[in-house]
Amino acid sequence: MSTTIKFSIAQDGTVTETVEGVQGPRCESLTKEIEEKLGNVESRIHTGEYYTKVEDSELESLLDEFTHDSECA
Repeated sequence: MSTTIKFSIAQDGTVTETVEGVQGPRCESLTKEIEEKLGNVESRIHTGEYYTKVEDSELESLLDEFTHDSECA
């Protein structure tokens, strides 16, 4: 399945972001940069994909990604 990030902008300027095709918490690392540019995240609703078990090799990649992000901050 391919990864899709959809943005909807309401008339009041509220932006809703939906990530599809990503399992586990990787969706948050994919959208981190754009969210920082858009402003404050008021709420986050996780879909079933977020809670799907991630394979060990993918989990290691996620941990490396988060470790790298925290080292640069």
